[in-house]
Parts: sequence; structure tokens; C-alpha cells
Amino acid sequence: VVHLAGAGVGERRWTEAYKKEIRDSRVLGTTAIARALAGLAEPPEALVCGTALGWYGDTGSRTVDESAPAGTGFLPSVCVEWEAAAAPAEEAGIRVTYARTGLVVARQGGAWGRLFPVFRAGLGGRMGDGRQYWSFISLHDEVAALRHLIDTPSLSGPVNLTAPEPVTNREVTAAMGRVLRRPTPFPVPAPALKLVLGDFAADVLGSQRVVPQRLLSSGFAFAFPTIDEAIRAAAPR
Repeated sequence: VVHLAGAGVGERRWTEAYKKEIRDSRVLGTTAIARALAGLAEPPEALVCGTALGWYGDTGSRTVDESAPAGTGFLPSVCVEWEAAAAPAEEAGIRVTYARTGLVVARQGGAWGRLFPVFRAGLGGRMGDGRQYWSFISLHDEVAALRHLIDTPSLSGPVNLTAPEPVTNREVTAAMGRVLRRPTPFPVPAPALKLVLGDFAADVLGSQRVVPQRLLSSGFAFAFPTIDEAIRAAAPR
């Protein structure tokens, strides 16, 4: 069973009501699925449960892998509850893997679904000072990694789904300009992000330098490991 459902963290401004929707859609949904699977006469062999790199919070320039503890703040607390909600499945003997996914570079949806139109119009730029790390993964590699989690019996617990080399927002901006052949002259100041995004701005401006140690150790090979390759694979044509 693969469970990836949850309200989009970047879909709306973070009001208290929407923060509750973000949490409940993950925690309550996972609880319901885990309990249902645990109660089956013939439960599945594995549950791949989507979580996120939000678990780690802001890591600054420090590189972290799956052994790192949870960070502090709203998203880390949601991720901790999210993963804990799958406990009934684990207790029933089901192999549970937590797919801690980074920023997926995709043509539609998520962060890049919003970035592509802006950069193609020549209006893109760094966010804040641009020194924050973004841990990304191409859509192709995300799907391949999920299949790898399904097919690898030795993998349980947290597994980071992110490309091997995180990059700064400045590097992302430069790569978008190179691949799309557009100028990137318009930085977005931190106060403007806070005005538009509310509390979510802290996570956009935060830094997550996360590496996929367990994925690589289990033999997974990335098709698009660099930011240029990931953007080129997803760029609208």
C-alpha cells in the first residue's frame, strides 16, 4: 500500500485553520489507513507512507541524513505525528517505510509548478538572500524511488527521497536561468514572502541540506541527480 495523501503545504496562506487542515489530512488519514491495514485478515507486506523533509526543520548549512532528530516548528511537529500515526501497521508486522520527500521538480504542481511560469516570463529571482539550501528530487526519480521502497524488503523506517547534492536557492535560480534561457533579475525580499505566505515563508526561507544516505546505500541510482538535469527533464516545452 502506498499512501501519499495530504493537503498541499504551499497551496494557501497558512492561517490557523489551514495549518489544522495540513495536520489533520496527514495524521488522521494515516491513522485510519494504518488501523484498517492492521485489522485485515491478510495484511499487505508493506506500507510506504509519504512524509517530508520537513521532519528536520531548518538545518542551515549542516548536512543531515536519516539519523538526524526532528527539528522544531510546525512542519517538524506535523511530520513527527504523521509518522507516529502509522504505528498500528508496524505493530501488526507490516513493513512500514517513511518516504521523506524533498522539493519535487515537476512541470505541474508543487513549488516548481509555480516557479516555471514565473521564470519562463523572465521574472524569476532568488528568494530572500538565496543562501538557504533546497533539497530537490526530479519527478522521475521520486516515482522510481517509491518503486524502489516497495521492492526492497530491507528498507523500513525513514528514507530520504532527495537528490544526492542539495543546492542553494541562488544555485537553483542560476540553473533555472540557464535551462530556460531567461534572465533572473528579480529577487523576492524576505518581507514580501512573509506578507504573501504568512508563516509558510519561514520554511521557504529556511535551509534544509538533506542527503539520501539510505537510498544510496540500498543501491538506488538517480536518473537526474543534478539540479540542471532535474529542471531540464521537467521544463515545459
